[in-house]
Amino acid sequence: MRIALTFDDGPNTTTTMHVLDELKRYGIRASFFLIGQNITEASRAAIARQIAEGHTVECHAWTHSRMSTMSAKEITGEIERTNALIQEYSGQTPQFFRPPYIDVSELMFRIIPMPFICGQGVEDWEDSVSAETRASRIVENARDGQIVLLHDREGNEKTVEALRLCIPALLEKGAEFMTVREIFPRCGVNPHVAGKLWTNLLP
Repeated sequence: MRIALTFDDGPNTTTTMHVLDELKRYGIRASFFLIGQNITEASRAAIARQIAEGHTVECHAWTHSRMSTMSAKEITGEIERTNALIQEYSGQTPQFFRPPYIDVSELMFRIIPMPFICGQGVEDWEDSVSAETRASRIVENARDGQIVLLHDREGNEKTVEALRLCIPALLEKGAEFMTVREIFPRCGVNPHVAGKLWTNLLP
């Protein structure tokens, strides 16, 4: 069972680091979708650690705004500004894009030259959802070729707790964890499909 864990809304100096601790505990690689405005000198160490520990960093836009209402110039600015900073701080060129709020438009699909990633969410942006519920949703919904949508935004420690619960359970079920860059070729799927939001790669 091939699974890609992904994390939105970082980087930061607290929760991002705690997520990385859990991934390191089990030798798991994941993908982090970064908000451009959060890429600062303060978060440089988090990005450096992500790269050093084998994770990939991808684009989650500059301001985390609803982009379907933006002009072509505004959309391009959100992407290019973020990608340039990710390249500067990580040495990696982002290959995938997750639209904030999974809010998309035909214009976005047309002018953003990257595959769009959605993912199986567990409502971990809602503080009322417990760590146990988050973990059980991840495990119960897991399937081969799945991208899982989580958040390492500052203060979201319930998702850190959920990782402690769900990773061992998924490993027992034979899960193999990988980055979004790895899961597409491993599943024999071309991510460059016009107008596609990817969550499950396989039927």
